[in-house]
Amino acid sequence: MDLLRSLPLGLYLEKPITWLHKLDPRVKLIWLMSFLISPVLASSIWRLILVVILIILTFTALIPLRVWKKQMAWLLMFCSLIFFMSAAIAPDGLAINYQPRLPKDELAFAQQTANLPPTSEPKTWKNIFGLLGKETPQEAISQTPKLTELPQPTSYSYIIFQQSPIIITRRSVDLGIRIATLLFTVIYSTNLYLLTTASEEITAGIEDLMEPLNKLKLPVTEISLTLTLSLRFIPLVLEEIQNLVRSVRTRAINWKKLGLRQASQIWLIVAERLLENLLLRADQIASAMKVRGFTTADQHRVQWHDLKLKALDWIVLISLGLFWWIRLAWGGQG
Repeated sequence: MDLLRSLPLGLYLEKPITWLHKLDPRVKLIWLMSFLISPVLASSIWRLILVVILIILTFTALIPLRVWKKQMAWLLMFCSLIFFMSAAIAPDGLAINYQPRLPKDELAFAQQTANLPPTSEPKTWKNIFGLLGKETPQEAISQTPKLTELPQPTSYSYIIFQQSPIIITRRSVDLGIRIATLLFTVIYSTNLYLLTTASEEITAGIEDLMEPLNKLKLPVTEISLTLTLSLRFIPLVLEEIQNLVRSVRTRAINWKKLGLRQASQIWLIVAERLLENLLLRADQIASAMKVRGFTTADQHRVQWHDLKLKALDWIVLISLGLFWWIRLAWGGQG
């Protein structure tokens, strides 16, 4: 098992270099925030459009199939399951006030109906002057129109499908689309950003966008350095977990004979070993920074990337303005 390949979420793709790699990290970060904010108070159609845009970006960037195949496939299956559970199993969330079957004061209502004067019989063509006798109840019932036979003005139906215990309504379908598309947009847009942006570019872009906060005496450089180290530390964590799992597998432990208590003790030992290895890695990183004379982030700033907006970046920014214009004009809730 190779966690660095079977679980590639949040890892940077070094090769091939696509047009998404060449974009300025600040521009990509603004687009990422747009993808995360635009679904708020948006219609279901707009949320579906966001999913389609993310899939089109993946195809147009010519990202290798081996990279996004598992990610997109598993994520689409998970979101489809969430959609089915929300649309067919979960309630639609409408608070309906049901009227009581009987009146509040049933006794007073019964006495009131008993004291009412008798109603006059309607005159029909069979009994115009009341000379031909009274109509029988069967004849009176036959003369009343049946509500079920009245033609409906439209084909609208709130309940789309009903087969106990599955009830699909228009409201439940809308809720299912909102939840499933929101999960896909949040997870996949973030993963696509991390896939095409190096950790140093991310921190450099965040530091540049947070530059006005220096006037408020906030430690912007320290925050960016901490973010850089944390992003660099994620592959180390996956590597340590991978090594420990392989070491447990090579010992061919018979888990059925151990029982629950002894198996939990072994996994506690493995977790303790993982924590020790991670602390050792952190201490090695700190020692390497000290050897290189690192004291503070302000005095030892390393510029990995020269952030300059190019022609492609300006085109993407203009398309961002068009994106938000369409969202505000047609993407809101109806």
